[in-house]
Parts: sequence; C-alpha cells; structure tokens
Amino acid sequence: MPETFTTRTLTVATGSAETVHDLTAACSAFLREQARGRSGLLNVFTPHATAGLAVIETGAGSDHDLLESLRTLLPADDRWHHRHGSPGHGRDHVLPAFVPPHATLPVVRGELALGTWQSVVLVDTNRDNPQRTVRLSFLA
Repeated sequence: MPETFTTRTLTVATGSAETVHDLTAACSAFLREQARGRSGLLNVFTPHATAGLAVIETGAGSDHDLLESLRTLLPADDRWHHRHGSPGHGRDHVLPAFVPPHATLPVVRGELALGTWQSVVLVDTNRDNPQRTVRLSFLA
C-alpha cells in the first residue's frame, strides 16, 4: 500500500526585520519528492505564536502592502497588554488571528494547484525571533 501521509520540517531564516518569506518553491520541491504525481492536500503549518501563513501575490508589491497593512492594523506601540520583547511585541501575538499559522492547499497530479499569481508565504512581524520552523505535510 502506498504511503498516504508524509511530513517534513523546514527551517526558515527570517532575520530581524518584518518579512514575507516565499515558501512556494520549497512546497513544490517537497511535493515533487513526496507526492510523486499523486493528488491530495498539502498542509503548511508554522508552530509559532507570532507568525502566520498566507496565499498572496508576491514580487509586485503585494508582500510590502501586506506588511504595511499589518503595521496599520496592528501598530508596534505600547497599547498591548502582552509586553515582553521589543516595543510593540504584543501585536505579534495577535497576528495569527489575522494571518493564521496554517494553510491547506490542493495538490493535483503532484503539483500545487495555485492560481497564476498566488504564492505560499510565511508572514513574520516578530523581529525578536530570526529563525522559524514550517512543517509541510502531504496527504494523498
């Protein structure tokens, strides 16, 4: 019986600045190796209280627009009750309510079934944590 579930953990260096990190190539590479032409679902999950995952267009300014929108919606100031870490860090703990830490995506014949301009990205506004973990899981 062929394996129906496989998983792998990635380590992503996000640095000390807010970032939108494109994971699409890593997701596609994982599927080429693990899906082997099968259809199913790819689950992408980041086990952090201050990061999230999104499916957006990148490279045309949308990634910068997303970060700017999050700065407007969740300002890094002293309004937050959660106060450890860098100034305004409490907003990083609210981020996953708006940009969830998971995404489940269709896989058709071993490839991500994304729209033409869609990319899978890790959204990290936490400047205090320069390295993140992302788990990729394929279910056939």
